[in-house]
Amino acid sequence: MDITELPGVEIARLIKNREFSATEVLEATLYRIDEVNRYCNAFVNLDIPAARAQAGRADNMLLRKAVGDLPELHGVPFTAKDLIDTAGMRSTYGSRAFADYVPEKDAACIERMRRAGAILIGKTTTPELAMKVTTDSLLSGITRNPWDTNLTPGGSSGGAGAAVATGMGALAVSTDGGGSARIP
Repeated sequence: MDITELPGVEIARLIKNREFSATEVLEATLYRIDEVNRYCNAFVNLDIPAARAQAGRADNMLLRKAVGDLPELHGVPFTAKDLIDTAGMRSTYGSRAFADYVPEKDAACIERMRRAGAILIGKTTTPELAMKVTTDSLLSGITRNPWDTNLTPGGSSGGAGAAVATGMGALAVSTDGGGSARIP
């Protein structure tokens, strides 16, 4: 069974049932990113040390708590569109003007994902300020459709779409104003 091909809720169930550890799921996801991302450029940045630390804490929590006391998405890797603020992780909004911006607070959606036990692994590409229907920017380059790299995945959430479609993250938080998440 390839854990990276499963839906997030199924991954959470397998972790809670101790069939996989959060660390094993994360490492499989990171392996998949290493294997695939070079072809589609879905990520602006990854925070592997923080994700590994979160996975270790999730595994330790599993040893101390009853399964029913664990959050819904316990140990499930997720990504966030680079338009969404993430505390301690660069949020560039696809713009060179914000290339070094690191927010102090999470956006509400990120805070909720973390509270649900999900593990943030990285930020996915978006065009500058999500103002185009193709996922490319001067900061991060062009995101390619993982099934045909001559094409774009489309939408300003193309990085998120490419990441989930290829198993580089079970879940993705993105935005949609005019098809940004629906097009990919």
